Amino acid sequence: MNNELPMLPRHLAIIMDGNGRWAQQRGLPREAGHRAGAEAVRVVVTECRALGIGHLTLYTFSSENWNRPRTEISALFSLLLEFLRKEVPLMEEKGIALKVLGDLDGLPAAQRTALRHAIKRTEAGRGMTLNLALNYGGRGELVRAVQTFLREGAKPEDVTEASLADRLYTAGQPDPDLLVRTSGELRLSNYLLYQCAYSELYFTPVLWPDFDAKELHAALRAYAARSRRFGKTEEQLHAH
Repeated sequence: MNNELPMLPRHLAIIMDGNGRWAQQRGLPREAGHRAGAEAVRVVVTECRALGIGHLTLYTFSSENWNRPRTEISALFSLLLEFLRKEVPLMEEKGIALKVLGDLDGLPAAQRTALRHAIKRTEAGRGMTLNLALNYGGRGELVRAVQTFLREGAKPEDVTEASLADRLYTAGQPDPDLLVRTSGELRLSNYLLYQCAYSELYFTPVLWPDFDAKELHAALRAYAARSRRFGKTEEQLHAH
């Protein structure tokens, strides 16, 4: 299927936005939008695995999302448990390793336990890494990395781009090549701030529950058409 896509990202990051608006447009409670969004997650994870994308990171629950209504937070975390119960056996079967980016200890006990079990159960997966950014904030991640350096008694010369990257949640994984945000919003929302320094950005007005395999391919085609220069000129890139 990926013959039409000559250049795939090694790492795709997605800000899954628009569940609430999707529900409101249909006169449904916001929880219905989150449930439809969970189905879109299943579709996109399956398609990325089939295409051979090695790393997929989904912005699932930000550290700022605690400010949402309690009923909505409760519904989101119930959906997370349901998702893990259904999907972890399939992830194990398809060689998908689950990882969490964010403060696991700050999550409710049931979700924390289920996530740790899922991480352990899928850790042998080599087909794809699925990162769920949960209780995650990009600035908080950088503060945590600095605190780690201080606890280690690091000297100024010990702090390099590489050593900082090793202290981020994404340690050992490539930076996202492509960052997709749905629902027409044009901002990063405190997501992977350090890792996305050179990511290609793709914004679509499509609401997350409507983001299907066809929309994913549209984003990947747009990415494949980009010229990634990393500070070099076009001539330098094509020089032999």
